[in-house]
Amino acid sequence: MKSGRFVTSGLWGDGTTSSSDGQFFRSAKRGDAAGEINARYGHDPGLSLYTHLSDQHGPYSVKVMSATHHEAPYVLDGLLHHGTLLRIDTHYTDTGGASDHVFILCALLGFRFCPRLRDLPERKLACIAPASTYSHLQPLLGQRIKTEVIREHWGEILRLVTSLKAGTVAPSAMLRKLAAYRRQNQLDLALQELGRIERTLFMLDWLESPELHKSEQRHSLAQVICTFKQGRIADRGAEAQQFRASGLNLVIAAIVFWNSTYIADAVAHLSAIEERAPDTWLAHTSPLSWEHISLSGDFLWDRAAATASERRPLNFGRVRVAA
Repeated sequence: MKSGRFVTSGLWGDGTTSSSDGQFFRSAKRGDAAGEINARYGHDPGLSLYTHLSDQHGPYSVKVMSATHHEAPYVLDGLLHHGTLLRIDTHYTDTGGASDHVFILCALLGFRFCPRLRDLPERKLACIAPASTYSHLQPLLGQRIKTEVIREHWGEILRLVTSLKAGTVAPSAMLRKLAAYRRQNQLDLALQELGRIERTLFMLDWLESPELHKSEQRHSLAQVICTFKQGRIADRGAEAQQFRASGLNLVIAAIVFWNSTYIADAVAHLSAIEERAPDTWLAHTSPLSWEHISLSGDFLWDRAAATASERRPLNFGRVRVAA
């Protein structure tokens, strides 16, 4: 039975790619510990949960962040420090998770970074030679890369990458610190110039092979589950908020596990009656559905423990009931 479940999850991905995105949750009261107001989400204070999701739909990292912070600095936090056995090599985000700094740091740390750039048509390609060298591409080209800045600070860049990989400093903390300098920091500038090169290579590649990610579907499930206090996060302390976020991730992971198990049983049943579904069809299924799961009421843990080793029968034409 176990092998069937993992075969099913393998149809969605092999665990080497992932995506991440931030999701805003309202908090209970105003105040520093309750969160901040981001006009994009209305007039209520709140905070954001930045979540990493594997290509097999399992959430593997979550970070509580200020509702007014940029998402990009948190991308590397989850990729480098998630404490799982996943070996991620390619990562997807939306526009909010993309910055030139993340482009180059992902490349130097061994990750392929593939954001979904909403403003891609407005972005300019970087070049090392003068733009006039490429007469047919000149309208698409921006400013030249400052190669002298990169050469001058290459040693500092390598030391920064080594520190991030060793866990000496959190990537989000370092990127926010570099961005906070009142005058332009030369190391920050060198990273940005390198990032422009990496972003240009990505944009050229993306035009040939765009891909999708799965975070939006995970967000819908998270909103449905997070009904405590009418969807508000009432915890005041950072530790309690992080605990709440981790609990939400655990519930989502449990739903993914449950659905993956019974999807495998359904596939096995179809094969047994010689109505096998092709893998190309199954790749479009998802373990993030919840219509059949009761998300409120009394949870009978003793009864659940007594039947934990048993499989429930599949629903053949019966009205669906909560699991």
